Amino acid sequence: MRLIQAAQATQHLSYCSNIHPGETWEQTLRNLHDNLPGIREQIAPENDFGIGLRLSAQAAGDLAKPQALAEFSQYLENNPFYLFTINGFPYGPFHGTTVKEAVYLPDWLDPERLRYTNQLADLLAQLLPDDVSGSISTVPGAFKASVKNEGDTHIMAHNLVRHVAHLIDVKRETGKQICLALEPEPCCFLETIDETCAFFTNYLYSHDARKMLCQLTGINDAEADIALHEHLTVCLDICHAAVEYEDAKTCLAKLSQSECAVGKLQISAGLKFDGISAQTIELLKPFEDNVYLHQVVARQHNELHRFTDLHEAFSSFNAGAQFDEWRVHFHVPVFMDKFGSYTSTQFFISEMLALHKAMPISDHLEVETYTWGVLPEEHKTDNMQQAIVRELQWVMAQLN
Repeated sequence: MRLIQAAQATQHLSYCSNIHPGETWEQTLRNLHDNLPGIREQIAPENDFGIGLRLSAQAAGDLAKPQALAEFSQYLENNPFYLFTINGFPYGPFHGTTVKEAVYLPDWLDPERLRYTNQLADLLAQLLPDDVSGSISTVPGAFKASVKNEGDTHIMAHNLVRHVAHLIDVKRETGKQICLALEPEPCCFLETIDETCAFFTNYLYSHDARKMLCQLTGINDAEADIALHEHLTVCLDICHAAVEYEDAKTCLAKLSQSECAVGKLQISAGLKFDGISAQTIELLKPFEDNVYLHQVVARQHNELHRFTDLHEAFSSFNAGAQFDEWRVHFHVPVFMDKFGSYTSTQFFISEMLALHKAMPISDHLEVETYTWGVLPEEHKTDNMQQAIVRELQWVMAQLN
């Protein structure tokens, strides 16, 4: 939906369709048909409802076929829905199979990630309303262990600049403004806000990046500087930032100082545990699945220790390590602060949205709880639509 704030900036709020299993375009479209009308009816019955669309590489290839694209374009024209953002993070299967570290592949070291993201931009440009700018969220460069040296960092930066050149061509041909939003995540190349700002400043907004973009597009240095800042942005996932123990105000101040715009604000919550004990392990065991990676950032006094998945954190505790707090990358419903013996990082969402309400962080807001299928049985829901509605209503209450 479109939210009109006091600042007179139009903001778009939706949920990410990666919540629905489906890798083909046929499955993706069926999910939209089945869910969008009922959600809109409860959230914004008098307004057009925005779509946060997840497209796998397979679905993107299917949608790129002229007939499929024409039919979806007609569907958007004939119904009270519009597309404003694409989740281009998971390239391959995302439900019902082991995802783990493979979710980052292909990463920005691989030309296939560039090809796929360029295709998403082409599709988004043809489906965006004329008065709406678009965003595409993407992996944070790569899984941290995949980046071996400085040369790898340059390869990622060069591929990202090549994508900006493509977005410039898209804008020239269609008039549509689209930004790419890199999403920092625990245990990835871009993990903390400090790492993110450093990469943008030293590589993506650098003299070398401007020079390369000038050569690719024929624009001048000043135009290249503007284009890099407009087209390369950050997807600020609130769960990820909370798990990294970021401070909300400081986080935004650092991004602003580095001139990094937030292309998309993803609204999500993780798990939080204080006073780590054997009981903590027992409480977390039901969340250990073979589908997603659940990074743990442990705090001991003022030091942070990172584990790429739950079993590593369990092993550390069993070996005698002592920690004051664990925060876990497991997306839980944003409307839940406490549920049973569990506590979420909902407090951080409230802090971030209060700052957003005072001064908008981004005009693209997307709720992203994709883990309903792997929640412990007592917290699963049979009514996915109602769960999505509850999340969106909770966010709207925070904003209002």
